[in-house]
Amino acid sequence: MTRMRTMGIVLVTVLLALALGCAKKPGAVPRPMPPPGATSGNELGTTPPPPAPEPPLAEPAIEMPTVAPENAIGSKNLDELNRESPFAPVFFALDSFDISAEGSAILQASARVLQRQPTWQLTIEGHCDERGTAEYNLSLGERRAVAAETYLVSLGIAAERLRTVSYGKEFPFDPGHDESAWSKNRRAHFVITAK
Repeated sequence: MTRMRTMGIVLVTVLLALALGCAKKPGAVPRPMPPPGATSGNELGTTPPPPAPEPPLAEPAIEMPTVAPENAIGSKNLDELNRESPFAPVFFALDSFDISAEGSAILQASARVLQRQPTWQLTIEGHCDERGTAEYNLSLGERRAVAAETYLVSLGIAAERLRTVSYGKEFPFDPGHDESAWSKNRRAHFVITAK
């Protein structure tokens, strides 16, 4: 009888050990215990703060390759480049030479083209609509061209690569005589003069 009792105890112990072993979650990590004397948020009636999120992994730095002048755009002659210009004009409000948010985006794109083509030189033409005197429009056109030039220089383009000229109201994009035409004529226009 003693032997049966001993086997029963051993069997119960083994079964209990197996049951406890299976109840554990695989890969569970025990919670760290607070140091002696520390109080948890639950003891004070508050919930503890959530754990801090892990910092995001940093993106690897990628260097942009410099585009060689022999690429497709660099192999075109000046006439072809200016006919299919990679530079959009910057438009201005009436009687203004302030660079708008849209103009700023256009100039940033132009600066990227100039950075990829380090030998190119530009002439920035300042233009106006037909209203106002010839003298006023020549002066305003010059301020528009200089504003575009100053912005490009602030983006790292060497001033020696840029030249400005004002044509006032002499060469309109649109020959119309209404606001639709005038808004197209108030501009800084870019011409590639050397590559």
